Amino acid sequence: MTGAQPSRLIERFEAAFGASPDGIWQAPGRVNLIGEHTDYNEGFVLPFAIDKTAKTVVRRRNDTMVRLLSTFGNQGVIEADTRTLAPGAASDWTKYPLGVVWALQQQGIDVPGFDLLLDSDVPLGAGLSSSHAIECAVITALNDLTEAGLTAEEMVLLTQRAENDYVGAPTGIMDQSASLRGSQGHAVFLDCRDQSVRLVPFQAREAGLVLLVIDTKVEHSHADGGYASRRAACERGAEIMGASSLRDVGTADLDRAAELLDATTFRRVRHVVTENERVLQTVETLNAGGPAHIGALLDASHVSMRDDFEISCPELDLAVDTARASGAIGARMTGGGFGGSAIALTPVGDEQQVRDAVTRAFADAGFVSPGIFTVTPAAGAVRLS
Repeated sequence: MTGAQPSRLIERFEAAFGASPDGIWQAPGRVNLIGEHTDYNEGFVLPFAIDKTAKTVVRRRNDTMVRLLSTFGNQGVIEADTRTLAPGAASDWTKYPLGVVWALQQQGIDVPGFDLLLDSDVPLGAGLSSSHAIECAVITALNDLTEAGLTAEEMVLLTQRAENDYVGAPTGIMDQSASLRGSQGHAVFLDCRDQSVRLVPFQAREAGLVLLVIDTKVEHSHADGGYASRRAACERGAEIMGASSLRDVGTADLDRAAELLDATTFRRVRHVVTENERVLQTVETLNAGGPAHIGALLDASHVSMRDDFEISCPELDLAVDTARASGAIGARMTGGGFGGSAIALTPVGDEQQVRDAVTRAFADAGFVSPGIFTVTPAAGAVRLS
C-alpha cells in the first residue's frame, strides 16, 4: 500500500506493460459514521468517503486479455481472459477487478481486454472498504473506456453484484455508494431501499474535533460465515415479523418481536431496528447542532453492535473504551465487525492523549500495536488524468 504519485504510477505502468496508459482513475475507501448492518436490511446508513484511495492506471487492449499488476506484494503480472471469467475462480486481490468485469458482462456490456496497475493506501482488512475502493475505481475506469454511460446508482448495483455473486461476500450497497457518491466535507445519508442520497455536512475540524480511526490490525472478511449468519438472522426475523425487510419493523414493534423470535434472532433484529433510528437521529443532530452533539449516539451504536449483534471483539472494545476514557466524546466500531477499525470523535486538544492511551492499552493487553490516523470526508470516485 503506497499511495504513490500519479507520475510514478505511470512510469511503473509503462515499465510493466510497455505502453502508456489511457488514464488514471481513483476511488476512496469509506468510514461509516453510523448505521451498521442496516444496508442489506433496506435501512439507513451514514458513511463518508475518506482521503485514502485506490488508484487504477488502465490501458484498453485490442484483444480479450486482462493483465493485472499491483504495487503491493510480489506476485508480478497476473493474466486472465474476459471470455472465461467465472465466480470463485480468483482468490487474491484480482477477484475485485475481475468481478467488476464479470458483472458488467452480465449486464450485457462488452468489456475489452485491458492492462491495469493498482495502487492503494486504503488499509487492508481494516473495515475501511479497501475492496470496494478497488471495485469502484475499476468500474469508473471501465465505464469511461467502454463509453457505457452508467450512472453512479447503476455502478453501485453492479459492484454489489460483483461482491455478492463473484467474490462471494453478501454485502449491501453502503460502501460503493460512499465511494462513488461521496462529497468533500459531507457524509452520505443513504436510504438503501431506494438508493436516494442526501449529503449531510460533517465538518469536524470546524467544530474543534477530529475523527480518529483506530485500526486494530485484526483482519476481517465479509466472505466468511459471521457476516452471512447475521444477514440470515435478519432475514429470518423479518419473515417471522411479516415484513419484507427489517426496514418495515420499528421500535414500537420490538415488544411483539420479543414474543415471536428466539432470543438470538431478537437481539439481531433489535440492533438493526434501533440502529436505523440512531442514523436518523444523527442526521437530525448534525443538521441542527453539528458533530459535537452526536457522541452519545456513537456510543449507543457500539453497545448495540457489541451486545445485540455480537460483532465486536476484545481489541475493538478496548479501543472504544480507552478512547472514551481518554477524552473522545463518542466512539464505536465501524465496518462489518469481527475486527477492523473503531472510530473516535475527539476534541483536537485531546487527540494525542487518546492516541497515546490506546497505544499503551493495546501494549498492556498484549495486542498488536494499532494503526491510528485521522480521516476527513473526501470526494467520490473520479478520473485523475
